Amino acid sequence: MATLVGRTAIVTGGGRGLGREHALLLAKLGANVVVNDNGAASDGSADSATPADEVVAEISARGGNAIAHVGSVSNWDQADEMVQLAVGHFGGLDILVNNAGILRDRMLVNMSESEWDSVMDVHLKGHFCPLRSAANHWRREAKAGNTVAGSVINTSSPSGLRGNPGQLNYAAAKAGIAAMTVIAARELERYGVRVNAIAPVARTRLTLSTPGFAELDAATSGFDVFDPGNISPLVAYLATANCQISGQVFSVKGGHIGWERGWTEQSAYDKDSRWTVDELATALSEIPSGAPAYESSLQN
Repeated sequence: MATLVGRTAIVTGGGRGLGREHALLLAKLGANVVVNDNGAASDGSADSATPADEVVAEISARGGNAIAHVGSVSNWDQADEMVQLAVGHFGGLDILVNNAGILRDRMLVNMSESEWDSVMDVHLKGHFCPLRSAANHWRREAKAGNTVAGSVINTSSPSGLRGNPGQLNYAAAKAGIAAMTVIAARELERYGVRVNAIAPVARTRLTLSTPGFAELDAATSGFDVFDPGNISPLVAYLATANCQISGQVFSVKGGHIGWERGWTEQSAYDKDSRWTVDELATALSEIPSGAPAYESSLQN
């Protein structure tokens, strides 16, 4: 039976949606949980301690151990606070679930600088800051001769893997997170840390505002494939001490889990000298024009 007893986790964006489900399941399996959430709206505006406090109260009522951290994932110092809180309150840190996110959807030609910057800040920098703080903690532990079995689960998106019109900022950030995951796994292996990412499709405040999602959700019958709780078992497994998987990205929806391998070379075109433009026009003529269908990132 999978267990997280004795392990301590940080879950960013843990007050609602996927983060809440992750925090609840990790605690159910025995983990001590730091529930980070600044209580912001889906576009990143406003702050409130209520969502994190409510999840902590729910975990405590079920007999689990949790503490709230209200702060921004993209703030360098507050990311350090999260790690220090885990270590100071629970005696260590074993798991980091980077989940916090916002949406500022807009077509490219209408997107403002602030809409680009805010999404990059929360998603891309908001993954980097906690990851860097946790990585430094684990490096210190490893150099001190202590055994480390760290696990990081980042949150990418089908939009980042395949693309959604109207989500240029979000997709770019999520694609960056997938790349960050692969590189961090290679860098942190020496310290006993594994890094993976998920690309989930589920019913959350963010996805309900995505064009086309509400119609897919309404058409669902029987097994609720969009229940956010469907995503958390994979997160929990990747967080276990004996899991060996690292440097991988998984798509997840309902009962489906897909092992993703991005940017795989589909065809090769080789010659022993420099290409001319006309030669390339002929050689590359077989490549189809256009992008993958928009629905693919939701249908997965």
